[in-house]
Amino acid sequence: MKPSNIASAFKKCRQEHRPALLTYTVSGDPDKKKFFEILKAISSHADICEIGVGHNCNTGDGKQIQNSTYRAIKNGIKIKDTFAMVKRFKRTKNAKPCILMGYYNSIIQYGENRFIKKCKQVGVDGLIVVDLPWPENKNFSKKCKKNSINFVQLISPTTSKYRMKRIINDSHDMIYYISMLSTTGGKLKVSPSEILKNYNRIKKINKSKNLVIGFGITDKTISSLKKADGLVVGSALCKEISESIKKKQNPVTKVGNMVKRLRAKLS
Repeated sequence: MKPSNIASAFKKCRQEHRPALLTYTVSGDPDKKKFFEILKAISSHADICEIGVGHNCNTGDGKQIQNSTYRAIKNGIKIKDTFAMVKRFKRTKNAKPCILMGYYNSIIQYGENRFIKKCKQVGVDGLIVVDLPWPENKNFSKKCKKNSINFVQLISPTTSKYRMKRIINDSHDMIYYISMLSTTGGKLKVSPSEILKNYNRIKKINKSKNLVIGFGITDKTISSLKKADGLVVGSALCKEISESIKKKQNPVTKVGNMVKRLRAKLS
């Protein structure tokens, strides 16, 4: 069977002896047109693009992502717009694997089977559903797998070894390790060495699974976590968009340059 686009992205990074760079931006921020341009600018340097599906009760997200989500919703972003942008993006020259990240209520409202089918149609490669933990996600995860969509499981510092083993066993091509107990964009509360110690403990359970680290990763901390399979930067990019708007600068250029700098730090 042909490997998924996500698995292929990690394989390419391993061959280049570096971690994968995963970016997170909110669909429709600061508006639909500029978001699409940001996505294209990011894809020249990132390996996998995570796209936030805006929700008005985003419990896992900190201030920066909440600001991005507020702008997107205020500007009228709908889930159909996100699907349309993914479809259009996947046809562009430097298109990278796309992972939609959001909340289960949006999927229920859309219709679970209809949502998965639409993801497959437009070229979504993976899904992260923040509030759908294991084992409640088992049926949804199986449906994703049947449709060649990666369901990304989440592991946190408080996940027991019993749960960890079962989550990893049920995972697809990527697992997301939440580095600390915080909302997104929080200041790194634990040292990079402590994060990597926890990371290695998880990685030992199944070395063949791609394990990425998210939360608290910025241009200041990213270099010290290079031993991971992949690193996710989100709040720092959302903050860059906010700052660009405030200073009347071009968010496309600013975010594109930031991702370029982040990528250079991983070489």
